[in-house]
Amino acid sequence: MVFEGRGQPVVALDKVDLHVPTGSFGSIIGPSGCGKSTLLRLVADVMQPFAGSVTLSGDTPRTARHEHAIGFVFQSPTLLPWRTVRQNVELPLDVVGRKSTRRSSKTPGELIELVGLKGFENALPHELSGGMQQRVAIARSLVLQPDVLLLDEPFGALDEITRQRMNLELLRIWAESGTTALLVTHSIAEAVFMSDQVHVMSARPGRIAGVVDVPLPRPRRLDMMRTPEFYDCVNRVRDGLFGRDSEPTPHGEPVEAY
Repeated sequence: MVFEGRGQPVVALDKVDLHVPTGSFGSIIGPSGCGKSTLLRLVADVMQPFAGSVTLSGDTPRTARHEHAIGFVFQSPTLLPWRTVRQNVELPLDVVGRKSTRRSSKTPGELIELVGLKGFENALPHELSGGMQQRVAIARSLVLQPDVLLLDEPFGALDEITRQRMNLELLRIWAESGTTALLVTHSIAEAVFMSDQVHVMSARPGRIAGVVDVPLPRPRRLDMMRTPEFYDCVNRVRDGLFGRDSEPTPHGEPVEAY
């Protein structure tokens, strides 16, 4: 992916090779400016690559987008402030038409309950906490039953306690929805805890420097973050980011604050 500016062209991504198996949870981690969000936007057909191809179960991103097979959760909830929780969740249905064949097997009300907001259906965004607003955004992204759920640092602005709770909630929702998920994050611990595979990116031009398979069983529990397997994966991701000379995380010590 090359961006043409007023000066020299900027090569944002180069020779990126990434595969996320159907139904799995993958994550992308790398330094700021390496092209993580750009890669996510290429998958979502928000922009097109300078060279190469992207496919989602054999389809192009444009085909998948036109079939409403992609859900996207942004860093900010991007809720419409004049619409209630239910109305924000229903927004994609209003856009594509209520009779669309691409609809969740769950009603908007059931999705609101799935994300833990039952009783807040008529609340406005300003009446909700940041974590609750992101729950609305997740429910909205699932209302058209996407095959692929893209998440661009959805919990980056939350405090550590809320973030860990939201990690657990997202994993529960993902397991129930049956989607393929791809998460962009700056947190090594979050990437390992959430994912089946962590894709480590290099600095710009962004490349996939390595892939770390996470052997932790599902469903995930917070106490798994104290296991040798978790620390081993964290250190392998850290090696991919900083090199093998970086100091490993001893077992039994905190990995990092989110």
